[in-house]
Amino acid sequence: MSRFNTDSHLRYKTMTLTGQGQITAVPDIAVIRLGVETTGDNLMAIQAENAQLSQAVIHALKRLGITDIKTYQYIIEKRYDYENGTQVDRGYAVRNILEIRLDNMEQVGMVIDTAVANGANIVEFISFEVSELGAYYQQALNLAVMSAMDKAKSLAELLGLPLEPFPVHIIENSTPPIPYSQSAVTRERTFVTPIEPGNKIIEAFVTIDFNY
Repeated sequence: MSRFNTDSHLRYKTMTLTGQGQITAVPDIAVIRLGVETTGDNLMAIQAENAQLSQAVIHALKRLGITDIKTYQYIIEKRYDYENGTQVDRGYAVRNILEIRLDNMEQVGMVIDTAVANGANIVEFISFEVSELGAYYQQALNLAVMSAMDKAKSLAELLGLPLEPFPVHIIENSTPPIPYSQSAVTRERTFVTPIEPGNKIIEAFVTIDFNY
């Protein structure tokens, strides 16, 4: 985007341009949310079953050396179905979701398989994050400013304007980067579930007014 105008009082020509910067980063943190759901008619019984299975999952993960584990969600809900317009009681569901943070991407598949092998029956999602996100974003922002500067110099040369435009107003148009997440599907327990974090694209956008 570009816009030109002239301030007759100051005799400045103004050009408004946008710039975009992009950095590719490799995620170095994985956040996994998985857990156990139990169902049945006897609430106390399925709570006890859920607690036993959840403890088995936690202990198995700790045996792998995983220490950053916390409860993310614990829900008890009443379940109903409708048959021919009539509400039918389907008992209760108890769900205990754990959040696991890893700084070793190679452990992600093993963590999922170990949890499933020890009683987990829910894998909600996996989020891949960049620990130094702010530093990467600053690099992208710098590139966005340079992009707008390059546009300004190119257009100045084309239009026969002074070749040293100077910025007088900068607007940061970017939205904060968010972690990338994906659903995970577990495979047979005799194999390690393949999980590929891929790359994360971090972008920044600016709008700059240049005076000539």
